[in-house]
Amino acid sequence: MLSDSDLERYSRQILLPGFDIAGQERLRNSTVLILGLGGLGSPAALYLAAAGVGCLRLADGDAVKLSNLQRQFIHREADLGRNKAESAAAAIAERNPAVVVDLLARRLDEAALEEAMQGVDVVLDCSDNYPIRYALNRVCLKHGIPLISAAAVRSEGQLAVFDPRSGGACYRCLYPEAGAESALSCSQSGVLGPVVGVLGSLQALEAIKLLSAYGQVLRAELLLMDLATLDIQRVGLSARPACPDCSAYR
Repeated sequence: MLSDSDLERYSRQILLPGFDIAGQERLRNSTVLILGLGGLGSPAALYLAAAGVGCLRLADGDAVKLSNLQRQFIHREADLGRNKAESAAAAIAERNPAVVVDLLARRLDEAALEEAMQGVDVVLDCSDNYPIRYALNRVCLKHGIPLISAAAVRSEGQLAVFDPRSGGACYRCLYPEAGAESALSCSQSGVLGPVVGVLGSLQALEAIKLLSAYGQVLRAELLLMDLATLDIQRVGLSARPACPDCSAYR
């Protein structure tokens, strides 16, 4: 049962028609894995903590650098050199100490991802590495866990929700070619801070909708945004019949 303090803290979202106390209790009983606590993971983690998700499992093996602070606002200058998952955990504890934080302060391979999935309800892919994205996709498919994927560079971003429970396309259906070691790099191509802020916030929004059974989740579509022009498109996604990752689960 929610305490009086909970009812006050989360009152503005509890007031939403279709959310109510039941939605808040679903959030409190949920565990979310956030892979990557950089530009996307920063707003995602803070909004999920502020919303009252019961447990956040934070995974990142990188350390905070000065160039991160332009957009990764979960970290502060005092955190330079500190592991990003540890830095993010400290910021979450200041924002909402009731949230349980599980720390995975290291890079995860596919075997480690299997262990990290225990008890997880939703996964947020906030990484910038194609091999780990493919591995995460496979593990989410195996365990039937929704995967909320986003990417952002320059002024452009994209968002998709891959939910094995409802079928449809997976991340590998969207990007079938493996082999690239990393996505377009912000360090090479540049990025505006609010762009990753918008996409990470949308990841948090989709996670809250999934967990609380509120609203309409972005399934079977890819949201494309160019925030330099505010051009926004939604493109339908279909499963590839011979997808090496998800065809075995259909």
